[in-house]
Amino acid sequence: MRAKRLVVAATSAAILVSGLVVATSPAQAAVNYCKVQNLQQAGGMDALVKAAKAEGELNVITLPRDWANYGEAMDIFSKAFGIKINSDNPEGSSAYEIQTIKTVKDPAKQPDVVDIGISVLPDALGIGRKSLFTPYKVANWNDIPAIWKDETGLWYGDYYGVLAISYDASLTKAPKTIKELITDPAYKGALALSGDPTASQQALMSMFAFAAANGGSVNNIMPGIDAIKTAKANGNFVSVIGNSANYAAGAYKVSLNWDFNGPGGIASAKTIGKDLKFVMPSDIALQGTPYLQAINAKAPHCAAARLWEEYLYSQKIGKLSKEITAADKKLSGSKLFNLLMGGQNIWRSGAAHPITEAAMIKKKTIIAAPEGFEIPKTAKIVAPDPDQQTTQKAVVVTEWPKI
Repeated sequence: MRAKRLVVAATSAAILVSGLVVATSPAQAAVNYCKVQNLQQAGGMDALVKAAKAEGELNVITLPRDWANYGEAMDIFSKAFGIKINSDNPEGSSAYEIQTIKTVKDPAKQPDVVDIGISVLPDALGIGRKSLFTPYKVANWNDIPAIWKDETGLWYGDYYGVLAISYDASLTKAPKTIKELITDPAYKGALALSGDPTASQQALMSMFAFAAANGGSVNNIMPGIDAIKTAKANGNFVSVIGNSANYAAGAYKVSLNWDFNGPGGIASAKTIGKDLKFVMPSDIALQGTPYLQAINAKAPHCAAARLWEEYLYSQKIGKLSKEITAADKKLSGSKLFNLLMGGQNIWRSGAAHPITEAAMIKKKTIIAAPEGFEIPKTAKIVAPDPDQQTTQKAVVVTEWPKI
């Protein structure tokens, strides 16, 4: 629940109450961090870091550590600023994020920020009701393409990926195309979707890929639904969620995953004695629309939420979590912030395409992408736009329960 603004007489040190900084110097005005919409309104980076440290916590939701290297981003943020990160349901969906904001009654349990697929955005913004989000424009706002941000700052793109085939090396045949997963007996009992395509952005985009590989298009997803029906009839498709827990249990062996899940997924699989591989399919290259960041209007840690967004959109080539020293943490907020490897480069190191990639290339502030995730020249590029996703998702919502 957003706290009311608190104003007291000017005395000595600042007081932090439920995301609010109350200034106690005559030269300062009280800052409500639940209301500020940019770094300047927050009083600058030093002030924002101080307020976020005082809150001491950040609630995130549906952020797997091996997804776009989010684990390293969280480790850097937590170690540098001393902020505990509470992570809810890392294997959840975009729909789960929105539903949590709508239904959780305890204000302290509300997520501070979300990372969602564009398909659930209409539900978050609402028609005829108040948005679930609150506006905020990060310092690098101008580097985000206009098409991928709300002009008021309610939401903004963060990164995008291309679908790859992830598979266990124990399969008798290494897959090369999306289409063969449907009918080839080598994948009997092995194929799973990464989620429910009526709720999960990654799973919905997988359905577009199956459609394109089986005679459909961005305007006709039915061949994808029919393909899954065929795969189920053939015994290839299994009705489990293709997540890390089910993979570890051996419930499936092949799925479609964003390429930015590759480096982290491969490393995580090794820790449980499994050999996970990623290959870019030679028939269809499904390029996703960017995922989106937003701050929850009911965020319980308003300053930490804004510092997190500033960090994710920072572009520095700097220190990783293991390189941060005790001396670094004694620096002023702005100096410490500028020492860190920027969030945009952390996503890049996880094989994702950061939303400010074009600007970073021009500035020469971008690191090299991981090797091994090149799109084959033979692949057909498929990129459903937001309107096509909305239209075809309605088809999936109707037809998926029939599978």
